[in-house]
Amino acid sequence: MNELMNVVDWSRAQFALTAIYHWLFVPLTLGLGVIVAVMETMYYRTRSEKWLATTKFWMTLFGVNFAIGVATGIIMEFEFGTNWSNYSWFVGDIFGAPLAIEGILAFFMESTFIAVMFFGWKRVSPKFHLASTWLTAIGASLSALWILVANAWMQDPVGCHFNPETMRNEMTSFWAVATSPTAMAKFFHTVLSAWTLGGAFVAGVSGWMLLKGRNKAHCMRSLKVGGWIGTIGIVLTIATGDSSAVTVSQKQPMKLAAMEGLYRGQNAQSLVAFGILNPAKRVDNDEDPFLFEVSIPYGLSILANKDPQSFVPGINDIINGVSKDREGKLVNTVSYTERIARGKRAQDAVKAYDAASRSDDRKQLDNINKVLDEDFKYFGYGYLDKPAEAVPPVAMTFYTFRLMVMVGGYLLLFMLAVLLLAYKPRLVEGKKWARWWYILSIVTVPLTYVCSASGWIVAEVGRQPWAIQDLMPNKVAISDLSASYVQVTFWIFAVIFTALLVADVSILLTQIAKKSKTDLDTVQA
Repeated sequence: MNELMNVVDWSRAQFALTAIYHWLFVPLTLGLGVIVAVMETMYYRTRSEKWLATTKFWMTLFGVNFAIGVATGIIMEFEFGTNWSNYSWFVGDIFGAPLAIEGILAFFMESTFIAVMFFGWKRVSPKFHLASTWLTAIGASLSALWILVANAWMQDPVGCHFNPETMRNEMTSFWAVATSPTAMAKFFHTVLSAWTLGGAFVAGVSGWMLLKGRNKAHCMRSLKVGGWIGTIGIVLTIATGDSSAVTVSQKQPMKLAAMEGLYRGQNAQSLVAFGILNPAKRVDNDEDPFLFEVSIPYGLSILANKDPQSFVPGINDIINGVSKDREGKLVNTVSYTERIARGKRAQDAVKAYDAASRSDDRKQLDNINKVLDEDFKYFGYGYLDKPAEAVPPVAMTFYTFRLMVMVGGYLLLFMLAVLLLAYKPRLVEGKKWARWWYILSIVTVPLTYVCSASGWIVAEVGRQPWAIQDLMPNKVAISDLSASYVQVTFWIFAVIFTALLVADVSILLTQIAKKSKTDLDTVQA
């Protein structure tokens, strides 16, 4: 058992490592792609050489980031086959479909038009080149769409049916998979947050140039576009975050409870604005969950259900199968003890299916299918030894959620300030505090990454221990590998990805420093 958990832990660590490094490049590609497309649109409309020079400057940085992001993304998809082969077998017919569309449609689309974007300035018409730039940006967003559809299905497995003859889940509705509320909320929230990162990146690089006293006019042009895209992005990210909370409350109530450190819910449930968790609190004791907290009355009931008087279940409520109606009357749901029993019942039915099928025992087959229809939705719980295994790491989920919200609130104020100062530069020029504003702009870039990463930690850590919500825990999804094999490949990937990150940052900084010394109001030969 210890060996198994070691393999699970190392496999999860390796996939997390790959995803973390990949995500350092993806949001900047998504956000900067839209910003570059808007800048080229300004050039196309004005035919101003200044806008052309500004477009080419940011396009260079976009290209560097895009190239290295592709390398890490391809490796991550291969890991489903190498490290998570049981998962791939169990749901490959469903999970593989959006990934295949991403590769065939979206990735080929952006890969094709990015060539025109970089090398077609004097080879195609300005209109075709502009279209290529927009299609590259759209292709990147479409790639994100299909990857996020696949991820959302893991959080909310819809549009599928288990076939006991093949022992696989098979897709019954591609439309349900592609347009589930979880997928749509995740797509818009993720892509729009990338716009915010793109805007913050433009503000940070421009702030560095202004701190050095270089290319003021170029920086003001950049800040106007980056400020608008970043502001639109953060406003809509906050709005879509609200819809994400609703889908989480409906599809993953345990995640919502962990996000709030909520063990016993109530009607008119408050929202913890700030708090310090009690490290001694467990599901099986009566310790107070918090050492200190500041809460907003009715906040969580409104956030989750749009009803200030509604009941929001806590961790213990969900485990015990307890809920309440609006009037506070008890309503029984399915306890985790019962889910485990029904999951084992479904697993026993699957095991009996092959023998019944070979003997053509129609009565037995009908009974098995009836059991699967009733209990397969709890199939994954049959692998759990006790209900507490289904509780995610509460502290990490709770604190990263608040970190995301706090930095997101700061980013709203920051992007509004960027937009204001882009149009009213005299408010900062020549002021004693101008230097500190420029430094703040630079520091905001890594802060935006922290906000983005925190959101993903909430999404992925908050759904543990599931590889597929309710259907397959991580310890069942892994490949039959030795722990030493996974450890070795983990460190190999760590070295390679770190080298790629260092190369990416080094090239970006070199290009920024080099080009900032040139006149970015004119196009360089």
